[in-house]
Formats: sequence, C-alpha cells, structure tokens
Amino acid sequence: MRRFSWFNATSLTLGFAFLYLPMVILVIYSFNASKLVTVWAGFSTKWYGELLQNEDFLDAAWVTIRVAFFSSVLATVLGTMAATVLVRAGRFMGRGLFSGMIYAPLVMPEVITGLSLLLLFIGIGLDRGVFTIVLAHTTFAMCYVSVVVSSRLVSFDKSLEEAALDLGCTPFQAFRLVTLPIIAPAVISGWLLAFTLSLDDLVIASFTTGPSATTLPIKIFSAVRLGVSPEINALSTIMISVVTVGVITASILSKRSAVAQQRDEQAAAQATG
Repeated sequence: MRRFSWFNATSLTLGFAFLYLPMVILVIYSFNASKLVTVWAGFSTKWYGELLQNEDFLDAAWVTIRVAFFSSVLATVLGTMAATVLVRAGRFMGRGLFSGMIYAPLVMPEVITGLSLLLLFIGIGLDRGVFTIVLAHTTFAMCYVSVVVSSRLVSFDKSLEEAALDLGCTPFQAFRLVTLPIIAPAVISGWLLAFTLSLDDLVIASFTTGPSATTLPIKIFSAVRLGVSPEINALSTIMISVVTVGVITASILSKRSAVAQQRDEQAAAQATG
C-alpha cells in the first residue's frame, strides 16, 4: 500500500472539490429564500412547493421517466443478446460488420446520431414523440449494455452451462437458469447505465422529440436560457438525491449478489470435489 502524503491528499481533495463542489452549492441554493439564485436571503423550502405545482416540469419529468424506463429495458434485452452473440457465436460471416455496428454509437458524435435518426423518422413518415425518443435512446444505449455484459460473459465458466445441458436442459433453459443468474449483476449494471444515459440525454432527444413530448433535460435547457430559477435548483437537487440513492442501492445489491454467487460457486466446487 502507498504511504500517505500531503501531495496525494491535496490532489484527491482538489479533484473531489472540482467534481462535487458545484453540486453542493446547487443543493445549498435550492433552499435559498430569495428568488435571486446568487443572493442568500435565508433558509426556505418554498421552491420545492412551487416546483410541485409547476405542471410543465412535472409533465416533462413523467415523459423522461417513461422514456428512460422503456428504452433501458429494450437496450438491456438487445444489448444482452448482442453480447451473447459476440462472445458465444465464434467467428461467422459478417461478424466484423456486426461488431462495428454495435460499437459505433460509442464513438459517434451525438449530433450525428440524432440527425441521422431524425432523417430516418422523417423518411419513413413516423411522427416524432415518446416512441421515437425511446427508439433513439435504445439505439445508443444498447451498445453500452453490450460492452458491460460481454465483459462478464468473457470470464464466464462455460462448464456450468455444459453441465446443465448434460442434465437435460435446453440451450434456452440453460441460459435462463444458469447463465442469466450469474451475469445478472452485469445485466443490472447495464440497465442502470442505460437508464442514466436516457435521463441525461439532451442532444439526441432534441432531434427526435416532437411537440407532444418534452423531456426534462430539454425543458431545463430551455428554462436556463432565460435565467436560472430557484425551481431549477430544487429540481436538480431532487434528481441528485434520486441518483445518489439509486447508485447506493445498486451497489449494495450488486455486492450482495456477488458475495452470494461466490459462496454458491465455492459450495459447488466443494460438492464436486
């Protein structure tokens, strides 16, 4: 282990301050009684009450949650299938093209992705709204899920799946009963990543949305151009709190799942030994 030094401590403190100090200031000023976000006028929670009465923000939040949920579910299913094909199918005709199409959104600028999807939806005559945003978010989020799941499948012990096949399971049953529970932490992590990316997206959603669907990032961006209001600070604080609770919960569940999986593998190894 490296010894403690003031240089390491200072570097770590400055790094965390650079990342999290703006969020801390935002949270503090969400309880500011003044309408001016740069002038502290005392502690107050009235802006949270004002936020709950703002129908525009509430509608945008509901649209964002729906889009994030459905797109993350679709991205998780498609990304897991793509990762399984890339890891398990071996070499096949068109593998390079398939792999490139899966990983292309990782390096493609969001402006290009959003513009190309917009032209596609216009070309096929699809009205823009919640459905088109879900399709767009699924397109760029599934590649992240594929990367996360494929990294777990690479280290997966295939002998467990082969044992299930020898005991009479069909390939689908072996995947559902053996493989999927073992790679579940990676699948859950991929779903959380896809959900977070959808919640945070502004560029692609702005290209693929329509007048009937406005996501929360688009609504916040439109409101900030007229000036930052205390309601936006309150809304950002709520989003930070929800994300923090979600990350902590997911970390605890993932750790428990990994410990249980390790314990089961040790028990199986002892039984076979």
